[in-house]
Order: sequence, then structure tokens, then C-alpha cells
Amino acid sequence: MMMELIPIGTILAVVTNQVIKTAQAAKDVVIEKDSFRVLSKHLFDIEPVLRELQLRQLNDSQAARLALESLEADVKKANNLVEKYKNRGRFYLLVKCRHIVNEVQEVTRDIGRSLAALSIANTEVLSGMAEQVNRLQSEMQRVEFETSDSQLQIVDRLNQGLRDQKRDQGFANDMLEEIAMAVGVPVEPSEISKELASFRREMEEAGNRKERAEVLFLEQVIELLSQADAARDYEEMKKQYLLRAQVIERYDARKEYIPPLKPFICSISGEVMVDPVSLCTGTTCERAEIEAWFDHGNKTDPETGDVLEDTSFRSNLPLRQSIEEWRELNYCLKIRACEAKLSSGVDSSVEEALKQMQDLIRENSINKDWISIGGLTDSIISILGSSPNRKVKKKILITLKDLVEGHARNKEKVIGHQGLDLVVPCLERDRSISLAAVELLFELLQDRSKWNVSVCRQLSQKCSGIHFLVMLLEGPVKEAADYAEKILNKLFDVDEENISRAARSGWYKPLIDRIVQGPESSRMSMMKALVTMELVDSNLKLLGEEGIIPPLLSTVESGNIESKELSLSVLAKLSGCRANKELIAANGGVPLVLKLMFSCHVRTILITRCSEIVEKLSSEGDGVKFFVDEKGDQLELEPIIIDLLALQQNANSSNNFRRPALRALLGICKSEAGLVKTAVSTASGVSLVLPLLDDLVSEVREIAISLLFLFSQHEPEGVVEYLLKPKRLEALVGFLENDKNSDVQMAAAGLLANLPKSEVSLTMKLIELNGLSAIINILKSGTMEAKEHALSALFRFTDPTNVDSQRIVVEQGAYPLLVDILRVDSVTAKARAAALIGNLSVSSHKLSVVSKKTGCWCFKTSRVPLCPAHGGICNVNTSFCLLEANALPYLVTLLYGDVEATAYEAIQTLSTLVEERCLQKGANVLHKAEAINPVLEILTWGTDSLKEEALGLLEKVFMSKEMVEIYGSKARYLLVGLTGRNIHNDGRPGRKVAKVLSLLERYSKSSSTSIIPGLF
Repeated sequence: MMMELIPIGTILAVVTNQVIKTAQAAKDVVIEKDSFRVLSKHLFDIEPVLRELQLRQLNDSQAARLALESLEADVKKANNLVEKYKNRGRFYLLVKCRHIVNEVQEVTRDIGRSLAALSIANTEVLSGMAEQVNRLQSEMQRVEFETSDSQLQIVDRLNQGLRDQKRDQGFANDMLEEIAMAVGVPVEPSEISKELASFRREMEEAGNRKERAEVLFLEQVIELLSQADAARDYEEMKKQYLLRAQVIERYDARKEYIPPLKPFICSISGEVMVDPVSLCTGTTCERAEIEAWFDHGNKTDPETGDVLEDTSFRSNLPLRQSIEEWRELNYCLKIRACEAKLSSGVDSSVEEALKQMQDLIRENSINKDWISIGGLTDSIISILGSSPNRKVKKKILITLKDLVEGHARNKEKVIGHQGLDLVVPCLERDRSISLAAVELLFELLQDRSKWNVSVCRQLSQKCSGIHFLVMLLEGPVKEAADYAEKILNKLFDVDEENISRAARSGWYKPLIDRIVQGPESSRMSMMKALVTMELVDSNLKLLGEEGIIPPLLSTVESGNIESKELSLSVLAKLSGCRANKELIAANGGVPLVLKLMFSCHVRTILITRCSEIVEKLSSEGDGVKFFVDEKGDQLELEPIIIDLLALQQNANSSNNFRRPALRALLGICKSEAGLVKTAVSTASGVSLVLPLLDDLVSEVREIAISLLFLFSQHEPEGVVEYLLKPKRLEALVGFLENDKNSDVQMAAAGLLANLPKSEVSLTMKLIELNGLSAIINILKSGTMEAKEHALSALFRFTDPTNVDSQRIVVEQGAYPLLVDILRVDSVTAKARAAALIGNLSVSSHKLSVVSKKTGCWCFKTSRVPLCPAHGGICNVNTSFCLLEANALPYLVTLLYGDVEATAYEAIQTLSTLVEERCLQKGANVLHKAEAINPVLEILTWGTDSLKEEALGLLEKVFMSKEMVEIYGSKARYLLVGLTGRNIHNDGRPGRKVAKVLSLLERYSKSSSTSIIPGLF
């Protein structure tokens, strides 16, 4: 009745506006863009029809009104659909893509049908555009939308995995990566956490709507994807484990289990809950149990028996978190117990510990990480290498397989702790151990659903591994043989060099046959393998005897660039054997190599390979023995010397060929004294080699020194004195003092910054040689990049464990420069300056002089002002006090501006003022400097690590009741908000937030309970 009272023109105007609004919004949906864009296009096409009806005054008939009302309802449905999916999580939208497409298709068809009805009711009005309207409504009613094949494949694979109950981490990693790539989400813990949080919200909403099938599906997806590496922040897991480990320290070392608290028990099943929900009465039950309770017709509270007026329930997140904490504490207790059993040295205890570890892994996949963090992985790897007990070894291999299965980080840990070295020998033991070993080895070689090529290459370097795998391939255990065959085949695919390694176990000739007689592609492949192989002298000799050298030389003479480079690389390897040197010389290879090496317009890589061959020809004291033609006649050596030195003339020449060329020159000159004179007098050898003493490559400098020693016999001036008094450290200081070359200054300062700071003697020697003064001068007048490197170099002089060095830094005037840098320089420079001031400030507490009463009671001593932070007598030179240096205001300034690097270092430095013995004084100083408010503000914009640093400082500050009274309200407001986000989004700073909140509440007059309920 109400619609009949509204003029039909008004209804038409409203519908038109709704069509335009919905069409515009549909263009911005991020998932299933094609479907929504088609919907948007059709809606935009409808607009002219509706405008035409407005201009020509559509019929105000019952049919027209019904059609228009239907169109309005369908457009509203479309708009609701757009709004529904516009801002949903991308992972969720992908998983529901098939359903979304069906919804869009259905609403598009509905609009088409309504448009058709409207057209029929206004045939005369729309006669001028009848063909256009008919085509439009027809297209919309017949529209067929399909999700992209790539998305469907992902969804189908996910659904199939859920049906097959695949929960391994490898599958989870693959699915998460595919989904993230498909929707454009970075595979990073922070981004993945947001998407999984969106999933959880969708699941909560579905639960509230009592859509059980949807809840179960989303729960399975969340459970699966949460197993992926990217869904877990390793540092957060490590911190969480360490926190739990601290809690269990108060329990007896023999205790392995904490009984559950009563609130953890479901009032229906009597079991510890996993997903607790609360009824309106406060009774808490397991979600699945209370759903089944109501499904069976019960309308009463399962705990009290009272009739429920409201049967709705909500998730009890704090309780679920407490239950998880309880479970995690028990995990830690078991891990601690396992550690004790493993270290007992008793085989039965070790086996018991291994059984418990397997149970922990089956109970919760997080234990794969926690067992490793707790050091158990290292322990069992160590026992694997030392235990003679075969039964223990087998159980360790099985446990390690459970630990690494689908877990990339644990695989890296096992491999990084010589795991391959310990597993490979187990391949040759009895049948049961070798089977467990090859199964573990197979898993270590997997990277999610594919092979880990990097680890395969590592295994390739273990010749015994190839040997043992070949033995297993020929052994009696079929399952072990199958695994060995798969591994060997993959190793051959990864690197054909492994064919030669397998040959060392009794199959060598096929490799040689491929190079000598095989097709071009095979020859190339085998040559590449030979280039990377480590071959003993007997292998090299055998290769030469089998006739490999003539075809290689032929390729050098007439092959393409790639084949020439490979042939030269193989020849360089073969020429490490004296017998092959003779063969190369006898086949005319030396003149061919020298000609190519010294030719113009030859690629660097070819010159490099030729240089390597010439170097080896002259090595091992052979000198010029093999520098002959194919007839055995000696080549003319003087041009060779001149050309070798000419390669060093260009300072920009590649060190790849300069080094072997220098070594060849050294070998030749060592064997022929007359050639030394040629090098000096004819080729200006001294002037060419002397600059190489300053080459950045140490090997080049060493070869240059050796050459100059030889040359000095003929031209000693300026060479012998330099070699006898090599003051390389002084030279380094000289580079630091070279204010005319900022690049040199920067490089020298950077080099010094990278030297081990633990070398105290080096630090003191640099001070003696005025190296510290040079660094400070760079801070005064160097370029910004040079300053940044100089600041890094300065850390070695400000080590808090070396107060003497710190004092020298301050006495030489560095402190004012550091303060100035806080004001005006780059972000990097400011951050490093703040950190350096922090190093100095660490020493201030112990260097501050405590004022003592002196003299007779009848005389009054003059009062020296005491430091408000340290409580003693401070100044810049004696106690390095940052207050006396006037650094505090600038450090506080660094807290503003939303720049993490500077804020982080500033907080760390400010924290040095709030030490345990003078917390109140330090807190007061920060309060007066207006430093606490910006620290609190960091909780609103900082990254997790910066927030944690801020929370660490606030934890010290709020040990002061006075500070709590001043800042408590603001801090509580920010912290509670942060805690809320942490609970729902798995944020990292949550634990520290709880600590700071507990400090605030200790002095609270209005609250007697914690904001965040704890476990104990």
C-alpha cells in the first residue's frame, strides 16, 4: 500500500540512483573482478533505459510498478552482494570464489528478468530502444560466470587435501604460498596473520549464525594454513617458549605434568576444552559439545540444569588462551624432562625421551619448533653421532624424520648441524637402520612438494653418500632401494657431476664416453659437470689417458664461445696433473692457449680460463718446461713475459684473470732468472707490479710482493725498503686521514668497522697510530657516507667493557660531535650516534662519583650539584653522562617523527638512565624531559620490535608509583587497546603489555583484578 502511494517517477529515480551506485561499487571488488565488472557493465547499460523512462514518463500501471519494485529489490540484492564482499579478507574470498561467482551470476540473471518485465510493461515508451533493451535483458538472463581455472585448481586442491585429512606442513606451505600468490598477499608472517585473523572472524560470525558446516570448513582451513612456516613468526614462537620455560622453572625438576584447572573442564564432556564457549549464564562448554547438547533437544544449562531463555553462546577467548598456556606449560615440562633423560647417558632413558618427543609432535605441531628451540634436536643429533646402540640410532632417525617432515626450519637445523654427515654413514649399517636413514634423508631432500635442490647439491658433495646409495640400490631391502633410486635420479637431474661420483663406486667409463664420443649436448653437460667436480690426481690422469684432451683442444680452436669456455675450464682442471700437462703440450695446446689469451677483443671469461691453464703449466716448479710447441721446441719466452705483465697495466682488469696471470708470471720468473731481468728492464715490471700492493684482493698483494722480491735483485731502489718495513696498519690510518678522497675514507672506515671489535689490542694500536683521531676528523668534515661508516667504526672504541677506550674517545672530543649528529645528520647517522651515546651512558652509573661528607663537623663543605639521573657527581669527561653532554633533548626528539631506526636506538639509550639502583631518579629525569609521552605514543605507530623496546622502558619507568599516577591513565588506555588487538590478532607485544599493565595495577586504587586474566 505504501509503494502505491509513492509516485512511480520517484521510485524510478531512486532505482536509477541505486543502479549507478551499485555499478560503481562493483568495479572495486578485488576478488572475482571479471564477474563483478560484467555486473557493473550491465548495470551501467541499464541506466540509459531508466533515464529514457524518466524522460518519456513510464506507464503507471500495476505491471509497471511490480516490475520496477522487482528491479529495485534485485539491484539492492546486488548492492548488498558488493558490500558483502568488498572488504572481506582475500584468503577467504578466494576460498569462497565458486560460491561468490554463483551469487553474482544469479543476481545478474534476476536483474535481467526484472528488466524484461519492466520492458514489457512499457513497450510503447521504450519502442525507440527496444532492440537495445531486449539484447541487454537477454544477455543478463543468459549470463554464465566462471571462476578462473587457476583459482579453481587452488580451491579444488585445498578441498581435496581437507577431504584426505592432509595436515602435514609441506602441504600447508604449498597451499599458503599458492593462495597468497593468487590474491597478491606477501608471504610474510605479518600479512599472513592478518588473513588468518580474517578467517577466524568469518568463522566466529558463521558460528553466531549457527552455520555449522561453514564453521567446520573454515576451522579446517585455518588449522591447515596455520601449520605453514609463513603463518608462524619464529621469533615470536621462540619468545613464547622461553616465557613458558621461565614459568616452569619454579616446578620440581621431576615434574612432567600440571593438572588442569577446574575452569578448563567442559561441563558436558568432563574433558579439557579446545574451543570453549560461554552461555548467557556464564557456563562454559566445548563448542562441539554444547552444539550437540542443543541438537538433542536440551534447553537447559548443562551445569546448573536451569532452563535457558537464550541458547546463544560466544567464544571465550581469554579462557581458550589460558588453556593453551596450560597445554604449552605441559609441553615445556615434557621437553625439560626429555632433555634430562637425553643427557643421562642411559639408553633406556634416551629411548623414553624419544618416545615422548614423538608423542609431543603428534599432539601439536608447534612442538616441532619448541623441541628444536629447547635444544633437543641438537642433543639427539649429537647422540646419533656418538651412541653405539643400534636401537637408539634407529629411534633417533625415526624421531628426526618426524621433526623435519614438512618443516623447513628443522630441516635447515638438522642439515646445519652436520645432519647429513651423521645420516649418511647410517646408510651402510644393518637393514633396519639403513631404511630409517634413507627415509630421513629422502625427507631432508624435500622442499614442500618438490625437491630441495640446494640440499641435493650438498649431498652431492658427499662422495660417501653417493657410494652408500649405490650400495642400497643393489641391496636386498626393496623399500630402501626405491628411496635410494629416487634420490640418485634426482641427484643426477640436479647435477650430472653425480654421474661421475656414482662412477667412483664402480661405474666410471660412461662419463668419459659421453665427453669423447657423445652428442654435443651431452658433451657440454659432462664438461660442465667436470668443471665443478673435485677430482684426485689419479682421476685426472685417467681422463687424459682415455683421450679427452684432443677433442677439448679441437673445441677451443673451432667451437662457439660457450663450448670454448667449457673446454678451457676442463683443460684448466686437467692441467693440474703433470701427465696431462705433457699431453696438452704434445698436442700443440700451449701455443693455442697463449694465442687466445693474448688476442684482442676476446671475452674476459676466455682470458680467465687461459690464464688458469698457463698458471698450472708453470706451477709445481715446472716453470717453462711445458712452454713448447707440438714438436717439443721451446717457445719464445720474452713476448710471453711482456704480455703477462701487460695484462696488469689496466687497473680495471678483472682479478679473475689477473690473479692466475700473476701466478704464472711468478712461476716462470722463479724458474728462469734471466727472465726476471727481461721483466724489469724490458717490460717495466716494477712500475706495473708495485701498485698491486694496494690492490683490494689480498692474494694479488701477496703475489705482487713475491714478484717484487724477485725484481728487487735487479732494481732494488724503493722496493726492498718497502718490503722490509710493511706498515699496513699505518697505511690504513693513512687512508682514514686522506680527506681529499672521500671514497677512500669511506672504504677505510667501513673496513675498520667490519674488523672484529673483540680485538682489543687492535683497537689500542689504532689509537696509538692516531686512527681514532682520523675517525673523529671524519665526523667533523667527512661526507655523509663517510660519517656513517666512521660512526660504525667508532663502536669498537666505545665498548662498555673497555672504559679506558671510552675515556679516550670522550677526551678526543667525540661526544659533542655525536650530539651534533643527533640534530642534523641522516637517519642512519642519527641512529648510530644515539647507539654510541648509549654505549657511553652504560658506564655512567659506575663512573658517577658518590658524594661523601668530609672534614670536621664545624666546617661546611661546598655542595657540588649531584646528577639527577645517577645520583653522584657527573660530567662529560669523567662519567660520560649524557645529561651533562646535553644529549637528552635531542634523544627525546628522535622519539618523534615515526622513524623506527632512530626511535629504537633512542629508547635503548634512554633506558640506560633507568637502571635498577636508580629507577626513580631516571624516571623523574625522563618525565622532566617530556620523554615518556612520546614513548607511549610509539605504541600507536611503532613496529612490533619497536613497541617491545618501548614496553621494556615503560616497564622500568612504571616501577615508580609517581610515574604511574602521572601517566597511568593514558598508558592503561593504550595498553588495553594494544592487548585487545593482541588477543584477536596474535600480536607480538602481548606478553610485555601484560607485564606493564600489572605494574600499573599494582598502584591502582580502583581495580583489584587484572585486565588480562592470567593462568597462575
